[in-house]
Amino acid sequence: MKKKRRFKRGEIPTASMADIAFLLLIFFLVTTTIDMDKGLGIVLPAEGEEIEIKKDNILNCLINSRGDVLLGGEPVKTRDLNKEIRRRIAENNKLIISVKAHEKTKYSDYVNVIDQLKMANAKRISIAESD
Repeated sequence: MKKKRRFKRGEIPTASMADIAFLLLIFFLVTTTIDMDKGLGIVLPAEGEEIEIKKDNILNCLINSRGDVLLGGEPVKTRDLNKEIRRRIAENNKLIISVKAHEKTKYSDYVNVIDQLKMANAKRISIAESD
């Protein structure tokens, strides 16, 4: 009579699995970096500070819900805003650009307008509240 050989099944030791999982968790928590959004980088004045400004020194920049821009009541394409602001600042170096957006304006359109103002070296930007 022939004896049948019995093969032992391979076993995976699970006693230290929890330890390994815990160490991997700690490793990834310690080594992971979280990118923080930088935002728009605008310096805001102190609370309660009010200054009287001549109307000639204020240029209204309105953004509607579709992303169209009105600069001083005239329609301007967002990509041309940089040149137009540079020209107006050259005419009046005390110019303050008052940016007002419709409540349904896309955030990306708003950021594009602010970026164009910064590229035009507009140092005086006022963020107006929407009604």
